[in-house]
Amino acid sequence: MHARPDTRPTAAPNGRYTEPAKGIRVPASPLPPGDAHEGVREFYRPGPLDEYTLTQRLTIRVAAIACQALIAMIGPTLRWEFRGAEHLDAIYRSGRLPIYCFFHNRILATTWFWRRRDIVVMTSKSFDGEWIGRCIQRYGYGAARGSSTRGAVGALIGLNRAMRAGFEVAFTVDGPKGPLYVVKPGPASVARKTGNPILPVSLILEKYWEVGSWDRFQIPKPFSRAMAIAAPPIDVGLNADDEGLEGARKAVQHALDELRRLYD
Repeated sequence: MHARPDTRPTAAPNGRYTEPAKGIRVPASPLPPGDAHEGVREFYRPGPLDEYTLTQRLTIRVAAIACQALIAMIGPTLRWEFRGAEHLDAIYRSGRLPIYCFFHNRILATTWFWRRRDIVVMTSKSFDGEWIGRCIQRYGYGAARGSSTRGAVGALIGLNRAMRAGFEVAFTVDGPKGPLYVVKPGPASVARKTGNPILPVSLILEKYWEVGSWDRFQIPKPFSRAMAIAAPPIDVGLNADDEGLEGARKAVQHALDELRRLYD
């Protein structure tokens, strides 16, 4: 499995295309054959809202559109730098796919930078998770609904299925409700099941507004400098025991903490 050149757009299962960030070389994700898309197509469609009230359904739809509009307005103005592309390249050259891991408060900038790559993201099976999932789907992501607090097993099975079909996956490792900057074990579990490596990534913003939420959510200020960073990948053995999984979780924690220490 080899990365395709950045200059060659590739059709996504939801009809979208891979678009590298302007002026930045992001290794192109190798897409699976068309017949693999059927097994994951559900992740690229909005989920049902039957369990929500009429007011909540309307709020979810409006919030998703507002979030999309905010990203579309700010994203193109950011001045990007990407460090660590060689780590992503190395994963592709090995014939494997990355399991991206990042912190919850970086969602907005992360959504813009890694857009149109068909990445399947684990999103919370909750009111907030619904509008976030619908927002990122508009940027070419898939949404596997579930979290550490609700529906986790089903979502992890979905992510395993997506990787077996040839799709990359991602986690907000301290979501959906924290504790802030504390990595949870989901990525290590998927790595053990699939044999794919974990790729810790971070988005560093020069200027941003901070929301008074549990995660100190960051909204980039227009025309700010932004840096995407990928750390060296972390492998988890297919036969790893619980101690091995915990070791991998701690390694991800250390990698993301180091990125924050060095660059934030």
